[in-house]
Amino acid sequence: MIRWITGLILLGISGGFFWLYHAQYFRWRGCFNDLGRCFDPVSGMVYLEQAGMIWLSLGVVTGFAALWLLWRAWHKGRGR
Repeated sequence: MIRWITGLILLGISGGFFWLYHAQYFRWRGCFNDLGRCFDPVSGMVYLEQAGMIWLSLGVVTGFAALWLLWRAWHKGRGR
């Protein structure tokens, strides 16, 4: 039961990381200059290109951990 709960929590956290990847990098991917920065004049925020790699890698790692835990919980529940 703990594997199911932990796996589902990690899956939600992974979704949050992918959302941050989209909000902080993917929407602005065509705006970055040579220094890896993008200024949004409407919100006054500066987005960094390096943030994309961080959010994406965190999303992938937590997503794989969640799927691994859920897969193990599924197979343990089936008697294997």
